Amino acid sequence: MHGIITKALAEKRNLLEPEALQLLAEYGLPVPQFELARTKEEAVAAAEKIGYPVVLKIVSPDILHKSDVEGVKVGLATAGAVSGAFEEIINSASLKAKGARVEGVLVVANAPKGTECIVGMTKDPQFGPALMFGLGGIFVELLKDVAFRVLPLTREDAEEMIKETKGYQLLKGMRGQNPKDIPALKEFLLKMAALIEQNPEIQEIDVNPLLVFEQGLQVLDARVIL
Repeated sequence: MHGIITKALAEKRNLLEPEALQLLAEYGLPVPQFELARTKEEAVAAAEKIGYPVVLKIVSPDILHKSDVEGVKVGLATAGAVSGAFEEIINSASLKAKGARVEGVLVVANAPKGTECIVGMTKDPQFGPALMFGLGGIFVELLKDVAFRVLPLTREDAEEMIKETKGYQLLKGMRGQNPKDIPALKEFLLKMAALIEQNPEIQEIDVNPLLVFEQGLQVLDARVIL
């Protein structure tokens, strides 16, 4: 069992976002630069180190949906903006999620624009872990355009999952758009499958969005339920 998971299970909680990102990174999955800040001074220092602009996100085991408590601030381009955003996030969380334990604020590198995809895993009572892939962001709720495969996952499975979705046309490049990095996407699905198989304590994973570029890709948000 991975050390990050052992610690969370001992504390009877799910993974915090920085822990989820660290776990993904250890399996060779592309995550943004990030640091956990517990004070506004630490947040500014982290932003200076990562490079502006940055995104700030609340980190709490008791807050599942950060946007519900106004716990996300994006496009912060100065030390003053980071400092102010840190205070706003902490104050908002204490008002809108009374009693929630707050570990701090995650400072994350701002990501370039890309095609938003979603990769997830749920456990079927009969078949066990099933990996999901589809277009992310608003598309997943609007179009329900996703494909599933029961693990273990082969390279052919990964390729078929991508091609089964309507979003594949978008990834291939349509109406003059350049194609996105589908080989990197296949590798991502295979590495994610390995992570899930090697850590059976994981009940659910949600990577949404996963940004896919013409070259490479990047996790933007990750949630791991134990």
